[in-house]
Amino acid sequence: MASLKVADLFSGVGGLSQGFISKGFEVAFAIEYDKEISKSYELNHPNTSVINEDIREINLERLKDSYGKIDVIVGGPPCQGFSQKGKRLSINDQRNYLFKRFIDAVDIFRPKYFVLENVPNILSTANGFFKEQIIQGFNELGYTVNAETLNASDFGVPQNRRRAFFLGSMDGTMLPFPSPNNQVTTIKEAIYDLPFIESGEGHQYFDYEKPATSVYQKIMRSGSEGIFNHISTKHSEIALQRLSLIPKGKGKEVLPEEHRTKSIYSGTWSRLDEDGIAATITTRFDTPSSGLFTHPILNRCLTVREAARIQSFPDRFLFYGTKSSQMKQVGNAVPPMLAAEIANIIHLNENK
Repeated sequence: MASLKVADLFSGVGGLSQGFISKGFEVAFAIEYDKEISKSYELNHPNTSVINEDIREINLERLKDSYGKIDVIVGGPPCQGFSQKGKRLSINDQRNYLFKRFIDAVDIFRPKYFVLENVPNILSTANGFFKEQIIQGFNELGYTVNAETLNASDFGVPQNRRRAFFLGSMDGTMLPFPSPNNQVTTIKEAIYDLPFIESGEGHQYFDYEKPATSVYQKIMRSGSEGIFNHISTKHSEIALQRLSLIPKGKGKEVLPEEHRTKSIYSGTWSRLDEDGIAATITTRFDTPSSGLFTHPILNRCLTVREAARIQSFPDRFLFYGTKSSQMKQVGNAVPPMLAAEIANIIHLNENK
């Protein structure tokens, strides 16, 4: 059977795409507005046509003429109007126009399936008002929609990352969401085979120095002869002094008063638990004051490669561009391993 064709409308570096590709899908085209990130996507997906444009300016009808039949549309459009304040804004609110473009694309391409990803509170804000509006919007196009929040940690990803998904089908089937597979991956199992470098150290490329000691490490290494993007941020002297005072398994609560900071972020100046999972990886994981990103035993924060491992990107996936862009690419992505679970649901429905 020919592989199903996917379009990734808000691709980022390609976490959703990567998950679908791993299950045998073919990504025909991806749209990404950020120039550096779209270049990184392109270099990792040579068989996909990458469109580096603002989706608001793209003629979707012409796009359909160019690419023809698309079986699955995926993406995570930003929805600024879906605030936690619970104000009753319409999906037609100007701030949610990017979301409306996703619906427009589904209307024009008429894919068999779609996967829309977003923040968890899109399902609960205003007593589910937005959730119902979104489902109604797709129902009016003839799609049956299921919506649920999934946590990546339930599917072997070493991270507490919750995301909302709307899963739609054209054939009238209410597609189920994947059930947790009871695979738990710890930080130690995810990154301890990587070179133990100190603050300010690292190289663009390392050969594997240690053998893989966990199933997860073996999966991450598949198809790669070494690792890229493993360079540690050079922390300031005061930051290094502060980190040296924090023992394994502890956080800022052990710091003397003069080292207590007023950072508002959860997990700041605290070490990751090597036998636990990470908090949500964000776009500033190189800074101890931005969240729970300090290495379990080394006096530094995570490297791009370590964060990518925690996001379940395989080692053969490289991140290009400036360091801040690489962190944005990793931090904003859907974990590929989670995306693969959703792709598998569609695959199973196709083959029933």
